Amino acid sequence: MRARLTDDGAGASAFGRRIRDALRDAGVFTISVIGGTGCGKTTLIEATIEKLMPEVHVGVVACDPITRRDADPMARHTHRLVQVHTGQAHHPDALHIYRAIGSLDLEWIDLLFVENTGSLTGPAKHDVGQDMTVAVFSVAAGDDKADKQPELVRSADIILINKVDLLGCVPFDIAAFRADVRRLNPKAEVIEMSGLHAHGVDRWLEWLKKRVQKAGQEAASWFG
Repeated sequence: MRARLTDDGAGASAFGRRIRDALRDAGVFTISVIGGTGCGKTTLIEATIEKLMPEVHVGVVACDPITRRDADPMARHTHRLVQVHTGQAHHPDALHIYRAIGSLDLEWIDLLFVENTGSLTGPAKHDVGQDMTVAVFSVAAGDDKADKQPELVRSADIILINKVDLLGCVPFDIAAFRADVRRLNPKAEVIEMSGLHAHGVDRWLEWLKKRVQKAGQEAASWFG
């Protein structure tokens, strides 16, 4: 079932619901990936697509205020990619995503990444139609960032501590970071990894595959 979406003046919350309904009807599991500039979101998504394809068909909505610097590398791994320029808003809203997925072949896609912009100034709980939210933190940014971004941590379903290959080069207390996460969001799973060097990626991929499979099974049961 291919979603046919039209911009008819509905509010942001309505767009969020329509996005989620269209994606779930198509059996697409959608993840919003949020993290600050330089945390490794693009490299992470690239590595994930490379490992999952062709077993899992991956699409991307790449959001950036102006450039295609993030979208172009990911486009080498999947043709189902839409670039969204957020402009002065800096972060995508539901209308951006609503328009973007209208140009994607949802019948082909199993997993859709919405790569948020590098700015963390937007609302962490912003609904862009995602099923789950992934928060990415880099060890290079310091072990205090979970405490400094409490709303992002609370809104996340899974937290990735990225660039762990740098642990011997930068001061980062894994135990302290995990303690902050447990205090703010004890239900969130935490995975230590390096998107660049594929450390910890298997656990991340296993987490994804389980949820993609479940989304596909639910869609199949709805439509017989």
